[in-house]
Amino acid sequence: MQISDVIADMLTRIRNASNAKHETVDVPASNMKKAIADILLEEGYIKAVSVIEDGKQGVIRITLKYEGKAKVIHGIKRVSKPGLRIYSNCEDMPRVMNGLGIAIVSTSKGIMTDKKARRENVGGEVLAFVW
Repeated sequence: MQISDVIADMLTRIRNASNAKHETVDVPASNMKKAIADILLEEGYIKAVSVIEDGKQGVIRITLKYEGKAKVIHGIKRVSKPGLRIYSNCEDMPRVMNGLGIAIVSTSKGIMTDKKARRENVGGEVLAFVW
């Protein structure tokens, strides 16, 4: 089956695994998904990311993070969809929960958080919100 929105599929897999209290979740690999997973790791929302090469596409194994029995990722939402792209310049970059969460943005300088995009003074496509 062909999936039209692979980023939404990745975020849904992470959300479902987190709600079900799974330790890890596997996602088909791509460079954009790897960059998003690296941002989640840098910001402390997940424990570890590893890429498993299997000859074809490969798999990204994401180890989820919990504080006691509470999940660290309280919410994860896809913003820009294939049917409706959402773009923002650096001045109008959205703040997720007044700065408590992050927005993942695809810019001309790569995929980064909203805070880093403001610092670098670049805008781009708002991919997802995480809090």
